[in-house]
Amino acid sequence: AAMWRSLWAVPVRALLRARPPQRAASLAVSPAAGPADERVETRVAGLSPGQPVTLRAMAAGDRGCLFQSCAHYRADSRGELHLGTDASHGGDYTGVEPMGLFWSLSPAAMERPYQRLVPRSTDAPMKVEVLVHQGHSPPGAMPGPVVAKTEVERWFTAPGVRRIRLKEGVVRGSLFLPPGDGPFPGVIDMYGDEGGLVELRSSLLATRGFAALSLPYFDFEDLPKVMKELKLEYFEEAARFLQRHPKVKGPGVGVIGTGKGAELALSMITFLPEVVAAVSISGCSSNTVADLRYGDMTLPGLRFDMNKVSVSDTGVFDIFDALDDPTNPANSPCTIPIEKAEGHFLLVVGEDDRMWKSSLYAELAIRRLRQHGKENFELLSYPGAGHRIDPPSTPFCHVAMDRVLGVPVLGGGESKAHAHAQEHSWGKIQEFLRLHLG
Repeated sequence: AAMWRSLWAVPVRALLRARPPQRAASLAVSPAAGPADERVETRVAGLSPGQPVTLRAMAAGDRGCLFQSCAHYRADSRGELHLGTDASHGGDYTGVEPMGLFWSLSPAAMERPYQRLVPRSTDAPMKVEVLVHQGHSPPGAMPGPVVAKTEVERWFTAPGVRRIRLKEGVVRGSLFLPPGDGPFPGVIDMYGDEGGLVELRSSLLATRGFAALSLPYFDFEDLPKVMKELKLEYFEEAARFLQRHPKVKGPGVGVIGTGKGAELALSMITFLPEVVAAVSISGCSSNTVADLRYGDMTLPGLRFDMNKVSVSDTGVFDIFDALDDPTNPANSPCTIPIEKAEGHFLLVVGEDDRMWKSSLYAELAIRRLRQHGKENFELLSYPGAGHRIDPPSTPFCHVAMDRVLGVPVLGGGESKAHAHAQEHSWGKIQEFLRLHLG
């Protein structure tokens, strides 16, 4: 027995010397819980030098749809990775993209495509699981074994922000108030022709110190089910409510809108003295679809010509050319007379918007203001960005299911350029609103 022990001892000791114990990989994302519009720092340690790994993120949407993203990395000479300085070599994005795993989240292969990861409720944080897998596995493929994982919480409402459901006269919506006594700059926030109440941006604005009123204008509670015609008096009542609120600074309020909401923002600053600053994201400089009435005045809506819609082999609708031409003299009654506005405009457009020609519409708006000797505007124009420019790290959606039409519609844009536009414009929007709302 002693002889066998002495024979075995040498190779076993040599084996232990030759193969040092495998270090356990660790993954840290900080902050582990924080505002959804804020960058996180992602670091991996304990890998072998040069080790190939796939980083994945997974999150569940409100309706249970699984969203995921992945990217390929290699550990440095110390066996470490830092997404703030190290480049992805493949997967859903390439290059140095600290937030790439978040903005490239898209429906998993077994889910229905064209869904958006936008929370309907802002009360609960979005939970994102981040995993490190051995080896490089392409998107949609079975990833290698998990070597480290962690969970991140993305808040849309900071602690202390109050959400007040609104039933004030005819006005409906949600008012988000920052913590503290205030007073705070007041902003009305509106989305497009999908209707309903979208609170994502309002809650983040309140997190950043604005009293933000998320304002639906159809298909919510007792508001009209469809957008047939709109009365500016409804928006006037909302502006007056916000302006008079004891927590709101005044004397004027701001308005921010996307798509149809952007166009309403332009009409509000044009006709309502309460509104002194308007942010138009991917808006039209004419009134569209539904007639807009204010007292005896009517701005007719430009119409969509469904004969000008093209459908791809995969069933995706391209409506880029379908809206009536606002430069046609026959359509001049639809033009919003923005030169009458005393306040300031911030126009935000993606140059690859395929929903409609928002770059052209911004040009027309600027030309109109300049013809009347006005320079009360700023333009943020982003190459490669698509239609819906949301707060930072909102997942990019090249094609989205249209709630009204019930079909997938092309929004345009390229994921990385669009993500950068979202991050840059969010800071600029807040600067603009603070400057003009005090």
